[in-house]
Amino acid sequence: MRLTTKGRFAVTAMLDLALREAGGPVTLAGISERQHISLSYLEQLFGKLRRRELVDSVRGPGGGYCLARPSNEITVAAIICAVDEPIDATQCGGKENCLEEHRCMTHDLWSGLNATIFEFLSSVTLAELVEKQLEKQRRRLDAASVLVDARGARHSELPAQQ
Repeated sequence: MRLTTKGRFAVTAMLDLALREAGGPVTLAGISERQHISLSYLEQLFGKLRRRELVDSVRGPGGGYCLARPSNEITVAAIICAVDEPIDATQCGGKENCLEEHRCMTHDLWSGLNATIFEFLSSVTLAELVEKQLEKQRRRLDAASVLVDARGARHSELPAQQ
């Protein structure tokens, strides 16, 4: 099973949107710049996300996109499915015709993997991803603060020059 850039970019863009939507609608141009995703590709993805009612668009000056539901109600699986990303490790697309119209011997193995992956992605919400990202940012700021404090402490411990 392989998650393509379509699914990864959709989840990344939705996370970017969720992190910033408190400041109002978020532009695709801003997401494109921050995440290094083509603007035209984002437009395609967000058209699908809007049709699946995961995002709403706001037109006019100050417009952009916002989440259509609370982030704790949006799962990673919903995002991936919204952009038509298959979660399928079988070679037959689940049709059980892997080898000349017959089911391959390992079909049940790959189908089980599909179910496990989907179950996992369905258990992860956008809110959880936001919280993890915010925690990473807090740790970085704390580490930077400690570094500044350590430098300040070292300077204050130096004997005064006369």
